[in-house]
Amino acid sequence: MLVAQSLPHPGTTTGRSHGAERVLVVEGDAEMANELIALLRFRGYSPDLARDGHRGLHLAMSRSYDGVILDRSLPVVDGLDLVNRLRRQAIDVRILMLAARADVADRVCCLDAGADDYLSKPFDVDELMARLRALHRRPLERAELIPLGAASLDIGAHAVLMPDGTRVELSPREFELLH
Repeated sequence: MLVAQSLPHPGTTTGRSHGAERVLVVEGDAEMANELIALLRFRGYSPDLARDGHRGLHLAMSRSYDGVILDRSLPVVDGLDLVNRLRRQAIDVRILMLAARADVADRVCCLDAGADDYLSKPFDVDELMARLRALHRRPLERAELIPLGAASLDIGAHAVLMPDGTRVELSPREFELLH
C-alpha cells in the first residue's frame, strides 16, 4: 500500500464542499489506482481512470476535467511527457503529479514542464485531498492564443488570427466549437 493512511470509515465527516468535481487519475500501479479511485469517490469526486499515459492523454484531450492526478512513472507515455503534451495542446486543467522519487531535481523538472503541484509517494490522504482543494481554488492560466494549424484562436477577441495577420470574427457558436 503506497498511501500512508487508509480510508476513513463510512460515516466519517469528509469535509465535502466541492460538489462532484471530475478528476482524471492516470496511475499505472493497479493497487494505487484502485485506492485513489475509491478515495475520490468516497470524498465526493467523480473520477475517471487511465492505467497508462496514452489512455490518459486521450481522456484529457477528449473530456473536461477539474483536475488530473498523474503518476510520474507510467507505461506507454511517461507522466512528464504527458504533462508536456497537454500543455503544448493548451489543455486547461490542474495537474497534481505523484512520484516515488523525492529528489528536488525531479520536482523542479515536473513543475517546469507544467505540473501545478507535486507530491511524493507514500503520501498522507489528508495532504492529497488538501492539495486537490488548493489546486481547485487557483484560477487556471488560460492561453490567450490557441494554435489552429497555421492560424490561432484569440480567446479574448473571439476571433481567428490568420497567418497574414487578418482577424476573422466568430459567432458565439463558431467560437465555442473551435475552442
